[in-house]
Amino acid sequence: MPMALSKGFIIGLTVAIHFTNNTVTDHDRVVTCYISTWAVYRTGSASYPLDSFDPTLCTHAIYAFAGLDEEKNAIKSLDAWQDLKDNYGKGGYEKLTGMRAANPHLKVLLAIGGWNEGSEKYSNLAANPERRQAFVKNALDFIKQYGFDGLDLDWEYPTQRGGKPVDRENFVALVRELSQVFRKNNLLLTSAIGAGKDTIDAAYDVKTLSKYLDFLHIMCYDYNGSWDGRIGANAPLTSRDFLNVEYSIEHLLELGAPASKLVLGLPFYGRTFVSTMAKARLGDTADKVGFPGPATKENGFMGYNEVCEELKRNPTDWALEWDSTASEMVAIKSNGSVSQVVVYDSTRSIANKVRYAVRQKLAGLMVWSVDTDDFNGLCASEEDTYKDFGDRDRVALTIPPPVSGKYPLLKTISNAVIVALDELTQENVIPHEPDEAPAAGGSSTGQSSGATLVSVSVSWLLGVVFCVLGSLYRHLWDLRGRCFKHGLNPRSIVYRNVLQPVSQLILEQCTRQFKISTVKRHNHGIISGILQARHILDTFVNHVIQKPFCPLDLLQFDRFVQCDPIAL
Repeated sequence: MPMALSKGFIIGLTVAIHFTNNTVTDHDRVVTCYISTWAVYRTGSASYPLDSFDPTLCTHAIYAFAGLDEEKNAIKSLDAWQDLKDNYGKGGYEKLTGMRAANPHLKVLLAIGGWNEGSEKYSNLAANPERRQAFVKNALDFIKQYGFDGLDLDWEYPTQRGGKPVDRENFVALVRELSQVFRKNNLLLTSAIGAGKDTIDAAYDVKTLSKYLDFLHIMCYDYNGSWDGRIGANAPLTSRDFLNVEYSIEHLLELGAPASKLVLGLPFYGRTFVSTMAKARLGDTADKVGFPGPATKENGFMGYNEVCEELKRNPTDWALEWDSTASEMVAIKSNGSVSQVVVYDSTRSIANKVRYAVRQKLAGLMVWSVDTDDFNGLCASEEDTYKDFGDRDRVALTIPPPVSGKYPLLKTISNAVIVALDELTQENVIPHEPDEAPAAGGSSTGQSSGATLVSVSVSWLLGVVFCVLGSLYRHLWDLRGRCFKHGLNPRSIVYRNVLQPVSQLILEQCTRQFKISTVKRHNHGIISGILQARHILDTFVNHVIQKPFCPLDLLQFDRFVQCDPIAL
């Protein structure tokens, strides 16, 4: 009975901590959230004022967009009434940066550029050294004046849309000069990067840019759309051609981008199509113009919130199909002669892409954009989020319940990071050993041996956990004080450099001592016990460490573990 109570308590506590709060401080990955500030002008429940933003779900918030003042070589507001407080304005800049007071983990950046700003004006700026220098000075002044933590460059795209071939080198020069000044002022410099192979190859010197940018936000969406004249996946994880997420990321890695600076972009919207084919599917012909969402009102575009609300209102009108290759959901509405199709990212799509990012050891995830998530919590929960996770014969995952309420896509990111890290840890440690032949004497001997192993393993695991907890306790408090003294936040680095190594240690020692592959066959409970040990450590550190981002040099893992698990 005591063992059963302990198991229930641990599992319940784990779920409560990790999968109810849904905050970015439960893991060490970047979650960058673009806010399209014009979304406030949408009608009805789709209107998105900054008050709707939840800063606990993002590590970085990016205010989109500012523009380029070509005469002054400076940043300018594109909506002074929304952005500034002058002339009784709403003061959006100040409102967003002010959220850091209650959320010290949050970094707030300003994005300059965007699709509507075009490319030519940025091409002309980057080509002129004197103008570049003026812009660097003015940009620094603007970012400091309004209290941002950095600048995000959204030139869409160098060498494209009226740009010139020399933009590739000139963009490097602009980024280098900005970086030299921003780093001296402890400011971040990031950039949105196009994901198509042709754009990457023409527009970006990836290896050199990576030296100067803190993060590269890869826009892994708009691979296909109604402009193609056929129904295609907006952001396919894989495909038969180059137009998919995996190819984009792997191509950037091959070109010299460090995984630690790549942030994989996720679309919180779908692409829409109209086809004259009844019950049209991916690959079928379609009109060059897709249908608009009721609130976003852009042809060929529909926010996730618009999609899920439509599915909730008219569930019998739509047929849903999961495309396992693209890892996207396809919604089809047909009247017999004409079809409307939406291809979008569901929570299952988001989870699968998070899983890929974790396995590639990327810096994290980026979303475009939070204002088309279900930020009002009006939609039904999705039950299949983690359907593609885990070989259940090899790993024992704690799967969170379906996300409900506000921001289901955004919450799925942090949940999926935790699940994916657990899955990867187990896969990396548990060996692919052949099952041992049962000892002579038949199954009764095996059952007795299994029972003994479980009994021994529980005691052994508890010993490991409490030994490690004891040696961690005083040092974690010391670390916490040092980090906060420098205005830094230790939580995520402790997760990466304490929790993961300790979890690895526990799993490795269990593997050696009990030969897990054999134990699993006889008693699956040992794997759950190992995971529970990991979650005890998670819980402990959650009580001690409050927020993320403390530099590696403030933490030395070898000081924390002062006992030998084998000796137990």
